[in-house]
Amino acid sequence: MTWTSEDLPPSHKVTGLGWLRVVVRGAATATLTFGCLILLLLVRLIERPLFGQGRPVTPYITQFVCRSAFVLMGIKYRRVGQPMIGAGAVVANHSSWLDIFALNAAKRIYFVSKAEVANWPGIGWLARATGTVFIARDRREAVKQVDVFRTRLGHGHKLLFFPEGTSTDGQQVLAFKPTLFAAFFDDALREDLSIQAVSVIYTAPKGADVRHYGWWGDMDFATHLLATLAQSPQGSVTVVYHPPVRVTDFASRKTLAAHLEAQVRAGHASQTAA
Repeated sequence: MTWTSEDLPPSHKVTGLGWLRVVVRGAATATLTFGCLILLLLVRLIERPLFGQGRPVTPYITQFVCRSAFVLMGIKYRRVGQPMIGAGAVVANHSSWLDIFALNAAKRIYFVSKAEVANWPGIGWLARATGTVFIARDRREAVKQVDVFRTRLGHGHKLLFFPEGTSTDGQQVLAFKPTLFAAFFDDALREDLSIQAVSVIYTAPKGADVRHYGWWGDMDFATHLLATLAQSPQGSVTVVYHPPVRVTDFASRKTLAAHLEAQVRAGHASQTAA
């Protein structure tokens, strides 16, 4: 089975007590998420006039929600290595919507997403509220995007990218797209920019399909969410932080992308084999 397979993992079928767990865990997670979202928006009313794009308080609320969500869902969370200190970019492999929780739980970051996500019902609203950076996939917007990145980095933000361009079944890492890294080589950014690679590895529950936490292709979000909430026992997620690198140490975006991809692959392989 590959990440492009059209069949759902058998473990995605919700039966028996699974529906009770869906109700209990779903209610708890929704209360946590939307309750803290209201708190975040209220704090942002004060934070924005004083600090603009700077967010000295609200990212801690997002981080609390993401850490707590794994506890409520029963999924074990483990971090290996140290997130880099200071502003910069972070790149990671992409397996699931759970990546948002996994990557926010360990360190305060801001996701970089395609512009269309801003208009998605529910998800777009949450993304805007938590400071997601939206970019258009248009070369004519390249200069504007560099300005946005420079401004956000200037506020000490860590910007998170998924260079694979899509999510997988969680069992492999796809090739990183070098075009993503073009903006990093702009004169306004390359001299001071560091990038950290992160491997996100999901371990399926005992007896479940190894792809249980993967979310790929046209897989329905609601179906995947219900399967995640219903599962017992749960599996785990491990987030591995690799040593940061400086953009100026690489001759081109292709060599930079290849190096970061190799780091992510090595971390993914080491934890999968463990």
